[in-house]
Amino acid sequence: MSETVQQTARSLQGYRIELAPTPEQCVRLAQHAGLARVAENFYLEKIRAALAQRAAEQTYGVAEEELTRVPWTAPQLEALWRTAHPDRFPWFIAEGLSSRVPKEAARCRASALKNWVASRAGKYKGPKVGFPVWRKRRDGSRFRYDADRAKPADARTVSLPGIGKVATREDMSWLTGRIEAGDARVLGATVKERAGRWWISFQLDVDRTALNASRTAPAGADACGLDLGLTVFATLRNDDGTTEEIQAPKPLKRALRKLARANRALVRKAEGSANRARQARKVAALHLKVAHQRADFLHQTTTWLARTKRAIAVETLHIAGMMKNHRLARAIQDAGWGEFIRQLRYKTIWYGAYLHAVDRWFASSKTCSECKRVHRGLALADRQWACVGCGAVHDREVNASTNLLDDMLPVLEALELERGQVAA
Repeated sequence: MSETVQQTARSLQGYRIELAPTPEQCVRLAQHAGLARVAENFYLEKIRAALAQRAAEQTYGVAEEELTRVPWTAPQLEALWRTAHPDRFPWFIAEGLSSRVPKEAARCRASALKNWVASRAGKYKGPKVGFPVWRKRRDGSRFRYDADRAKPADARTVSLPGIGKVATREDMSWLTGRIEAGDARVLGATVKERAGRWWISFQLDVDRTALNASRTAPAGADACGLDLGLTVFATLRNDDGTTEEIQAPKPLKRALRKLARANRALVRKAEGSANRARQARKVAALHLKVAHQRADFLHQTTTWLARTKRAIAVETLHIAGMMKNHRLARAIQDAGWGEFIRQLRYKTIWYGAYLHAVDRWFASSKTCSECKRVHRGLALADRQWACVGCGAVHDREVNASTNLLDDMLPVLEALELERGQVAA
């Protein structure tokens, strides 16, 4: 299986920046996050009540056209909120909270219902989706704005409805300049809190034509096969015969002792005490640091690959199945393979590289890269092995990446030939 790459003038892109709110603004942010949680739970309450009423009516033999209608769509849910909030949630108006937040909460619930129905019908691409569940405080603080209601006011400030102008911890000239030039448009924004810190993520429609052209891999850049592993994060076999290794920082493994010590201190604190809340923030900050270290490594690595390789062959991994091996699950999660492949997919599109995804059943590790004989008895612990057919001695990762490269080369040559003919 292969993926062809087409350069597009405009693309969807996320842009996340950390906010620097004042203490008063932190309170307002938390209020809007609470509003989003209340609104989502209100919508779910109405949906469940309508489903229960409909099921009861069916047992009474009520005709299909006379059954209670379930509010599946966002406009129907919004109408229920407008009717109910003056009596049930008077604080919504009294506190002057933004009306855009419950509006987006309705869209989120409607989208979740749509995905659940599609999953039940077998039309949803991806893992099975369950029925929406109640939002709880421990699920995290977040809320959304639609369209460009939330947007940059200048390079160091964002304007948030119901909150005001909030400073940012980083410069946003990259975004504000493109918005002013008409090369970027805000489609929506999500505000989220983690470990006491607030971020805003803009969903953008961006014209990346000039940006991508300036960062495309140079002519004659290597094509490579890339084998993911745990001891060595990635082993690359280039078409010029050279081999490269990428080592991962393994941030979770390095932080395990600190996390264990912090969690032991947490459970010793009294329930509901200020000390327990303070220690919980310390634990959350450690987890956030691990997540940021992993994300930084993955972004830097995928960007480097997409800008320096003209083609990359990777194996399609069934990561959910691999995670069932409890001896390897934590190491696989720490490596971030799924996020690595996801980033590689869109960055190769950005920078004009070719990504070749080999079928998961392709025996890249067990196949001899010299004579193509398959070693069926190869165990996971065998890091080196000798082919009984030709006698070649292989390093497991180098052999796998070579086989991935060999599988891609005929497709790549045909694609490059086609592009050459078109250009001619």
